[in-house]
Amino acid sequence: MATIYDVAKLAKVSPMTVSRVINQKGAISESTKLKVEKAIEELNYIPNISARSLISKSTKIISLLITDISNPFFTKVARGAEDKAMQLGYQVIFSNSDEDVEKESRYIQMLLESRVDGVLMAPSGDHSKKNVQKLIQNRIPFVILDREIEGLPSDIVLGNSHEGTRKLMDHLIIQGHKKIALINGPSYISTARERKQAYMESLQFAGIQIDESLLFETDYKQQTENNITDKLLELPSHQKPTAIFAANNFIAANMMKKLTERGIDVPNDVAFVCFDDFDSFSNLHSFLTVAAQPAYDLGYMGVQMLVDKIEGNSNLDNRRIVLPPEIKIRQSSTRYKNE
Repeated sequence: MATIYDVAKLAKVSPMTVSRVINQKGAISESTKLKVEKAIEELNYIPNISARSLISKSTKIISLLITDISNPFFTKVARGAEDKAMQLGYQVIFSNSDEDVEKESRYIQMLLESRVDGVLMAPSGDHSKKNVQKLIQNRIPFVILDREIEGLPSDIVLGNSHEGTRKLMDHLIIQGHKKIALINGPSYISTARERKQAYMESLQFAGIQIDESLLFETDYKQQTENNITDKLLELPSHQKPTAIFAANNFIAANMMKKLTERGIDVPNDVAFVCFDDFDSFSNLHSFLTVAAQPAYDLGYMGVQMLVDKIEGNSNLDNRRIVLPPEIKIRQSSTRYKNE
């Protein structure tokens, strides 16, 4: 493997000059720069990032720590984060916590040992506060993504869960639905709390009584939709929902599967809406009415905010970017047929 001394010898310059060209520091003539770059290409020289970081105290590496890479929402977030990082001269380490705070903790420790320049993090919930405290204690710049952590002010980029939920609920109510079931995420996650609050506000504003038997809480990773579907079917006919609101696309996909298995047709038997969209290759993409978050933009803008912190380009604390969702009305949310 070629070394910096091999490059210097071939380009007929000093190793220090090669280092300046690689790190883009110091006054280097264009002709010298071209000679060094040509030698690097000919020798296929790969700079030692660890050695450079010891000198510059910067690795040009950031971490994206998310909760579930298999979720299309986070796949798009990752794409946006990587694209922006590459533009700014950074590389991204991807980590996946699986909604597990302990796994998240192990990743945080690994990132501290790897000396990353900063962390863009979608927390697994409010209990992630102890993990973020490690970043604060070690003075690692970080930006929170998608979910807030209760009691922890921070720079954050997130979608507007409240607005998206209100608009989906208003759509269902205008369609004549009054019995609307909410299949929500766990209450220790901020987005679930916000969506439940907006759900209840929409019903109250429309003068519709809240029915506690139509409120359900499930885990984003553990499939409990079987039990929820059974409970919905066991309700007396006058209590059965005419519409279902799923708090995210994973819950929606699982609920749709369970309803189909039990012979319940959407939308003829029950209308259905959800938060977050699906990939274009999914058969639900052109069918379900959704509040689609700009997932790519969340990752893209999150990296920009993080690099601003790393490079000292912002003196502001607790910056907050809230991106509006796009409501996509499709076939799954037809008008209530009162027979």
